[in-house]
Formats: sequence, structure tokens, C-alpha cells
Amino acid sequence: MYPSRKTEEILLRHLDLCRWLYNRLLEELNKAEGRKLSQKDTQALIVKLKKEKPELKQVYSKVLQMVNYQLWSNIRALSALKKNGRKIGKLRYKGNWFKTLNYNQSGFRLEEKKLYLSKVGAINIKLHRPIKGQVKGVLIKRESSGKWFAIFQVENSKDNTTATGKAIGLDVGIKYFLSDSDGRQIENPKFYKRSLARIRKLHRTLSRKKKGSKNRAKARVKLARAYEKVVNQRDDFLHKLSRFYVNNYDVICVEDLNIKGMVRNHSLAQKILDASWSKFLQMLSYKAENAGGTLLKVNPRGTSLEYKYGELDRDYNASLNILERGLAGLGRPFAPVEIKPLPLVVRASVIVEAGSPHPSG
Repeated sequence: MYPSRKTEEILLRHLDLCRWLYNRLLEELNKAEGRKLSQKDTQALIVKLKKEKPELKQVYSKVLQMVNYQLWSNIRALSALKKNGRKIGKLRYKGNWFKTLNYNQSGFRLEEKKLYLSKVGAINIKLHRPIKGQVKGVLIKRESSGKWFAIFQVENSKDNTTATGKAIGLDVGIKYFLSDSDGRQIENPKFYKRSLARIRKLHRTLSRKKKGSKNRAKARVKLARAYEKVVNQRDDFLHKLSRFYVNNYDVICVEDLNIKGMVRNHSLAQKILDASWSKFLQMLSYKAENAGGTLLKVNPRGTSLEYKYGELDRDYNASLNILERGLAGLGRPFAPVEIKPLPLVVRASVIVEAGSPHPSG
């Protein structure tokens, strides 16, 4: 989104009012002591708070209601962690700023290159791709870099376009981002590692600036944009790679990894987080579901140690074992058509440029 200076001031004011409301509702819950307040109670409280703080009327009413919804969603998430045996503290108050305005089901209108928001006005936007399906809501988000984005929540029917009759096993790793049972090994792009020198330099620059100064604010934005670039590069790579596998295979078999447990290994943590296995598997999951495909998670124990198909590359061998276990779970036999002793190594730049592990696309 590209708001004018005046519109940006309105958006920032709305974010600050939502932050105030979130903290005030949380304060009421903390003060309740013996009384047990429900989500409906805090929802009703918003009407009373508008009298205490009339500025709240500047914000679209549905957006204020979604602040209450967010608060209770966070409470439920903490309760779920507690039930699972995790040690949790109290819900924290929001700091100096609030990131998101949630227009749920109403209060917005999209026309050509403009997004109209209730009590805000028209904002110039650039659509990354055509919106398909019924728009159910829009999230207005301000990044640390100062950039604004509109995230559309869309209800659409499943594609059910995947009908290749093919299955594949994927083994994610450190040396290669993944090896697949069709003989490809995808280079690990290491976006964070490659940007680390610049990020460290920007951290040092920020630390030397006087707190509260304009120069410090500028340095903070530069650092935020450096991190944002890493995230965008990584997401672009993961989206294109996951889309390739979903478009070309009906069944995708992966290991059911305990990634949270693996990152406790300090020597591997940064490499695992840089690779973003969790995000890649999440993308595979929802894209496969939407396309009518299947993502199968198999027991990872021993997949790299069983050499049933000769002395192959360790990771390639693991991908074959993963595929075999996945197909066994479906009651289907596994008979590799062709074992490729020298897998094809695909550079990450090829995927980013061509959108698939093939230079031709």
C-alpha cells in the first residue's frame, strides 16, 4: 500500500488507539480478580470505553471488535500451551506500537488500484496478483521498515487440479536444502548467512546512534529493511519450490521432524532456522490440500541409514526411503523406475529465476 502522508497519520493513530484498547481490556481482565470475565464482557466494555476515550470513535467499530478477538485468541493460545505442560507467564501488554488493523467482513472496498477503508479513506495499492474467490476480510499491516501491506483473506474452492499420478519423497537437510527421490538436490540458498555481514554492520551503526535521535530512527529502519529483504528472498524461494512439487506430484512424502527440538542443538540452530524447514513444510501442506494432493509425514527414524538401493548419496538414499514409507502407509508398493547414483544439483538461483528446478521453468 502507498498511503499519502495524511492517510498514514490516520493509520498510525488508529494503530495506537487499538494498542491502547488492547492494553486496557487486558488490564480489566487482570483487575477482575475473583470475577470471571468472558469475551462477551470485554466486548461490551468497548462501548463504555468509547465514552471514556472518545477518540476510539475514529476507528471503524469492527476493527475495535477484532482487537478484543485478538486478545482472547492470545489467551486461548497461552491456555493451550499450559495444558500441554509448557511453563507460561502472564499475557504481556503491547509496547509502543500495534502492527495490524483487522477489517473483518466489512468496512473495506477494493476498486481497481485503490483500497477504500472505512474512517480512513482511499489508499493507492499495487496488487501482486489477481484476487480469486470471495474476500472475507483484509488485514492492514505496518512492517518495522515502515512499509504498509494489505493482506486479503479469501474464501475459495479447492483447485483439485493435481492429477499427475506421481509420488515423490523429500529429505530436507543442511548441506542441500532438500534431496528428492527423482534425483534432484536443491542447493541451500543460505539467505541469512549471506546477509549476515551487512546485518552485523547495521547493528553496530544503530548501537552508535543516540537514543531518541532522528539518525537512530533512520538506522533502525535500514536494519529492519535488511531483515525484511532476507525474509522476502527466503519466502520467494520457498513459495516457488513448494509450488513446483505440488504442481507435479499427487503424493509428497516428508519426514515428520521435531524441528523445535532440533534447533536446541546450538551448532545447527542457525542453519536450520535459515533454511526455514517449518515454513516450507507448511507451504507444501496447504498448497497440496488446496490442489487436491496429499502430503504424508513418515517416521524419520533411520531413513538415512538404510541403504536398500546400493551405495547412493546419503540424502538421496533417505528420500527414497521416505517415499517407500509414505507409499506403504497408503498401501501402495514402491518400485523406483530408475536409481540415479549421481543426483542433479540445482542451484537456488535457478528456482528463483525460473520458478522451478528447471531452467526452462
